[in-house]
Parts: sequence; structure tokens; C-alpha cells
Amino acid sequence: MSPQGSRTTALCAALCGLLTASAAQAGPAFAKRLEMQGFAFDITATNEGSINTLQIVPTGLSQQTAPITSEIEGTVSGAEIDDLDANGFPEIYIYVTSAGSGSYGSLVGYAVNKGKSVTPIYLPPVADSPTLSKGYMGHDEFAVVEGTLIQRFPIYREGDANARPTGKIRQLQYKLKAGEAGWVLRLDRSMEF
Repeated sequence: MSPQGSRTTALCAALCGLLTASAAQAGPAFAKRLEMQGFAFDITATNEGSINTLQIVPTGLSQQTAPITSEIEGTVSGAEIDDLDANGFPEIYIYVTSAGSGSYGSLVGYAVNKGKSVTPIYLPPVADSPTLSKGYMGHDEFAVVEGTLIQRFPIYREGDANARPTGKIRQLQYKLKAGEAGWVLRLDRSMEF
């Protein structure tokens, strides 16, 4: 084989490798399957920009089998399943992080209703509370811990740059409660450390 033929073959091999790697990366940027108590949820999110498509495909519900598709502002950074109210039916908690330097967090949640369908879970925004929002500039972290949902973020003091908070960490602990038209995460405790 001539030197030119060898270079062409090497170039083709390199391009084929890039195309294969690109094809392997195609598909949802976030994909996770959550299972608990005989129910499963396949969660995918495009995570390609500031506005994304979130899809949840439930399995095991007796009445609701169609996927739940919604548009979200931000990217999905994590998802968990638990039974915070200990009623024998799980809930899913999907953590969304906004685009931009603030990385504000939000929650998409659903609770299984007696094994038949799911209902949204509402988490009141921190900004709605003058007390809790004092020093709040995003950078939220969420986790399910010992029967509660935890939201944690740094506290900014006046003059702090977005990348350098100098205050403490505020941690909010929520319990799941039945609301008028669905489920609500109600603040149970707030602490700073």
C-alpha cells in the first residue's frame, strides 16, 4: 500500500471512530430508571440547552401508562425515588438546575396515588419566603434523607461575588403532605451551619 493509501486508511479509521463515539453519545443526556414497591419510572431529559424536554415513562400503574412529557427550564442533575409519607406508594424527585451562573435549583416531583396514577408534587420556591430567601443566590443541592427532602444552598452576604459566597450553608428540610389538589412539600425545619 502506498504512503498516501495508508494516510487515507488512517484518516478513515479516525473519522469512523469519531462517528461511532458521536453515535454512542446520541440520545438523552440524562437517563435513569427508578424502581420501588413494584413501580418503575424511566426518566430521560435532553439536557441540550437552557430549555429541555423531560419524559417520565411509568410502569406498574393500573390506570396511567402514557409517558409524561414536559418542558423544563434547565437541565436534570439527578433523580431519586422514595416513600417520604410512608403510605406504601413511592414518589419520584427530579432535580433541575437552571442555566447560568446562579445554578438555581427546582424540583419536578410525582407521587403514586394508590397504585393507579401519579399526581404532581409542589415545592414552594425559596424566593417566596422573605426569611428563607435572605442571602439566597442559587447553587441548590437536593437529596432525599431519612424520610425528608433536603434542599441546601450557600448564603451570600452583601457584596459577595456569585462564585464566592462567604456566609454559612442554609439547609431546608421538607415533609410530604397531602394538599388540596395534590401533594406539597412543607417546610419542617430550617438550619444554618
